[in-house]
Amino acid sequence: MEGGKTMQELKYVIVDELGIHARPAGLLVKTTGKFSSQITIQKGNIKNDAKSIIGVMTIGAKKGDEITLTCEGTDELEASEAIQAFLTENL
Repeated sequence: MEGGKTMQELKYVIVDELGIHARPAGLLVKTTGKFSSQITIQKGNIKNDAKSIIGVMTIGAKKGDEITLTCEGTDELEASEAIQAFLTENL
C-alpha cells in the first residue's frame, strides 16, 4: 500500500465465561473510540464496526469463539496494541 501503510489484524479467542457481554463490550467501544483508524470486529461471517456498542454486541461472541479485529488508518498500530492489551485483560 502507499506510504508503507498497512492494516493491523488481531485474532483472539474469547476466554471469558460470559463471552462479550455488555460491560466488556462497552469498555471495548470506549477503547476503540480513542483512535481515528477504522476498526472492525468480526466473528465468522458477521463483521461490524468495533466503535459501536450495537456492532460489538451483535456478533454474539461466546467463550471459545475466535474474533478478528482489524485496524486501518493513521494510528492503526497504536490502536491494535491498545486493543490487544484490552482483550488480554478483559476477555
